[in-house]
Amino acid sequence: MSFQNISTGSITEFVIGGFDTVQRPLAVGVVLLIMYILVMTANFANIYFIILDKRLHQPMYLFICNLAFVDMLYCTSSCPTMIGVLVVGCKTISYVPCIFQMFVFHLCGIMETFAIAVMAFDRFIAIGSPLRYRSILTNFRCVLITVLLWMVACAVLSIIPVTILPLPLCQSTLKYVFCDYPAIVRASCVDPNPYFNTISVISFFIIFVTFGFICFSYLKIVIVVVKMSSMSDKKKVFNTCFSHLIVIVCYYAPRFILIVLTRIGVVLSLEERHGLVVGAILGPSLVNPFIYCLRTKEIRNKVLRILSKVEPAF
Repeated sequence: MSFQNISTGSITEFVIGGFDTVQRPLAVGVVLLIMYILVMTANFANIYFIILDKRLHQPMYLFICNLAFVDMLYCTSSCPTMIGVLVVGCKTISYVPCIFQMFVFHLCGIMETFAIAVMAFDRFIAIGSPLRYRSILTNFRCVLITVLLWMVACAVLSIIPVTILPLPLCQSTLKYVFCDYPAIVRASCVDPNPYFNTISVISFFIIFVTFGFICFSYLKIVIVVVKMSSMSDKKKVFNTCFSHLIVIVCYYAPRFILIVLTRIGVVLSLEERHGLVVGAILGPSLVNPFIYCLRTKEIRNKVLRILSKVEPAF
């Protein structure tokens, strides 16, 4: 059947074909399932602990809750589809759920960068202006900032349905592991390069602006730390920022690796690209809750108190 004979209306569902070359799909699927369960459980636990303890109703913890929610939604927008393909063998997804999945996935990708950037701003205010911190960043302002960031992310992502929905579709098989923008564009009858170029410009702008903002915030923090005379104060600042620095590295490292490899002319196979994408989704989402649980004294103490109350069954 030629591409010209296939209309948009004749394709009502897609076939996920990104895992067709995987030799042990069940084993890979089980690993993904375990990681997905860990991500959901750990992030939900962080949110639960923060909501439960009124002493944690502070700006930093509100931003941690937002990051945990983004991580849960980020994984949920992609992992169930991949797990279904690998474990159950369910490779089909209807057109409308596929478009919705694509929008939510890219929305969470933007919100992840926004969440990390606003947490850097929180640390900058806390360290640079500790006496004015509570007056500058009130809980209401933190919620307002978070809502505004979600609105900005949705506005930026409006380009996706605007460009995707009118496209005539020529292929029902997606060569990717779930529904994202490149997968849908490559399934259409049009030249994908102009669409990829547009999204690349937007992605680079968001990544480098947010990363530049984070670097600027930490540059200001370094300047403040250098002026400190007490080593204990410097150590306290380091402990305060260390968790966030790990989150930054886990999120930006795979993305910068992909950008650098692309810029130096390294052509990645689909399997290699899939590996980087899955790692970029699950890696930070799995690391973030454990980092904040183990490194943040208030959350760590809350977990230890709950565990100490659990008596052995024997």
